Amino acid sequence: MKPALPLLLAAVWLAPELSAQNNSAATSAASPTALAATNTAIVAVPRSDERSRARSEVVLQRAKDNPGPCDIVFIGDSITQGWEGAGKGVWQKFYGERKCLNFGVGGDRTQHVLWRFEHGQLDGLKPKVAVVMIGTNNSNGSDNTESEILEGVTAIVRQIRERVPETRILLLGIFPRGKTFSAQRGKVLQVNQALARRDDGNTVRYLDIGSKLIEDDGSIAPAMMRDALHPGERGYEIWAKAMEPLLKEWLAK
Repeated sequence: MKPALPLLLAAVWLAPELSAQNNSAATSAASPTALAATNTAIVAVPRSDERSRARSEVVLQRAKDNPGPCDIVFIGDSITQGWEGAGKGVWQKFYGERKCLNFGVGGDRTQHVLWRFEHGQLDGLKPKVAVVMIGTNNSNGSDNTESEILEGVTAIVRQIRERVPETRILLLGIFPRGKTFSAQRGKVLQVNQALARRDDGNTVRYLDIGSKLIEDDGSIAPAMMRDALHPGERGYEIWAKAMEPLLKEWLAK
């Protein structure tokens, strides 16, 4: 009967330690999931609002209605969609005689472009060139970090290469935004510096026209971008002229 007390004391003494070990093991087992941060910029998701869903359906249908060869597809957000608005006249001037498809959707982020790729946007198409300018909406607030945005844009470039391997890609630097210098502009510039590294001198070329869209003091004039984000006709003219030499070269091949 004497061993009962020592055994009881030993059990009491060991209980907290065993509990701590069990908690530690549980924490350790859960830590990979807990610590793994999901980069939303590369997780394909559809748009949730009605207006954007409607526009997404328009561009997906546009792709279905135009199978086979075409000259250029434009992939991006509202700035790309704006070729049908403020840039309409410039579009007609530069692309009216070419077979070009505008796949821009206002408010898009990289993850939304990836979703449309998964739902047929490039299926059956054989574009000579894809013009890509995306990522500004990912830069809002703390939505995505610089490295996450870079990964999102890179995923789009990779998907284009895999889905339409004969297509050359003209990758645009994200346009400057905001009336003057800001942390968000700095964020965009850091992404652009890394995006420039995607230029392989052959199938992927990088073009940054940001310096042409700002004034000498770093501000963005209303005549260039009415809201310091979306280009006006002058901005689209600058954009088109900057792309034209390379587009002419590629389309001639």
